[in-house]
Amino acid sequence: MSVRTGLQQGIYKIINPFVRFLIKLGLTPNAVTSIGLMLNIGVAIIFIKGAEVGHRGDLSYVGWAGALILFAGLFDMLDGQVARLGNMSSRFGALYDSVLDRYSEMVLFLGICYYLVGHHYFLSSLFAFIALIGSMMVSYVRARAEGLGIECKDGLMQRPERVITIALSAMACGITAHYIGGDYKLFIPGFRYHVFETMSIFTLPITFMAVLTNITAIGRLRGAKKSMEKIEQEQKEQKAEAVVPQQRSTAAVKTLLLVILSITASLITYARTEPQDTFPVPPRGFGHLFYLQRTPNANTIMYDLNIKDGLIDKDDPVHAYWIRYTEQKQKQELNFVQRKFAYGIKAKDLGNNKFELHFVSYKKMPLYLEYSPTEKTYHAYATVNSKYLRLSRIFIMINGGSFWSPNIEYVEIKGVDVATGKEVAERLKI
Repeated sequence: MSVRTGLQQGIYKIINPFVRFLIKLGLTPNAVTSIGLMLNIGVAIIFIKGAEVGHRGDLSYVGWAGALILFAGLFDMLDGQVARLGNMSSRFGALYDSVLDRYSEMVLFLGICYYLVGHHYFLSSLFAFIALIGSMMVSYVRARAEGLGIECKDGLMQRPERVITIALSAMACGITAHYIGGDYKLFIPGFRYHVFETMSIFTLPITFMAVLTNITAIGRLRGAKKSMEKIEQEQKEQKAEAVVPQQRSTAAVKTLLLVILSITASLITYARTEPQDTFPVPPRGFGHLFYLQRTPNANTIMYDLNIKDGLIDKDDPVHAYWIRYTEQKQKQELNFVQRKFAYGIKAKDLGNNKFELHFVSYKKMPLYLEYSPTEKTYHAYATVNSKYLRLSRIFIMINGGSFWSPNIEYVEIKGVDVATGKEVAERLKI
């Protein structure tokens, strides 16, 4: 366990009694998140008031703002714990928390920049704005990388570290100003300008944060690049291993084959190894519906029945998750971006144990989830090239493009033709 994780778990043990109290009061995770945003708006108001009403040497506004930042940061941890302990986790809650966290941080930096500009700390206000850019990019690089299936959580200046750095430096600045004065300046003989002032207790950590947040964002980008290159290399090795060398033949057999080939050349079609034939076949148990694979890697998305208390969840009947073959073949839940914009399933209850399904990223081809009384389970079906198939695999051949707009060469859908009972593979151009 890392030091960061250990500290986080220790804080959770302290705040859990308060979390249970909030749950008893009826507060939802979204309500706690909203309170956190309102507190950060209060922080911005304190900074703005300090710029408009206070004078340059009055740093009490900075100190009080720091205390409120620390208190507001507590709600960043409370909303997640309320969701977990209160069993109130939801997809929208995760989205709501992420969006309001970004708003909170931008509102906070709005107040800081306003205060610094208002009291003519122009260089420090520039570094504060650079810190805002770095903070946003740290979050964006992680979200974008995880949308491409890459783990990306490393770095020094994640959101908790940023909140604590700003809060403690602001409080220290306000407290120090109370004792030595807000206009204190330190000069070195021979230098025309002062090398330190009371306000530096607040502005220097922001300057360091401006540097470290952007280093963290760039570091995450480089780490994601290495992970992608490793996956691509493993994919090439898998393809190379999948090619089976031909057996050596005797001279007589070779001669005979050459004669046969020369006579029947117009009738022979040479077989080639398809990309999907090199991919692993995942284990499938009771409740499995179908799986999806796509280039550029062998990681597989499984689609199983979502069973709760022995019954299918009619609001969310399909559970989608990864088998991470490029890592340790572990099961892993889809992240928010993958569920919401790429591989998630939307369902509509049609009644009589039948559901209409479609991928969140492609709504033109409906799928159907139907109950089989003879097998006493559900199967997924789709109409492909005028054939009604019971699905087993969907393979997407991607050649370039981007995460949001990939260049799809074809989609191959494999399954059993309900009319004939034969296994078939049909291709679609999308």
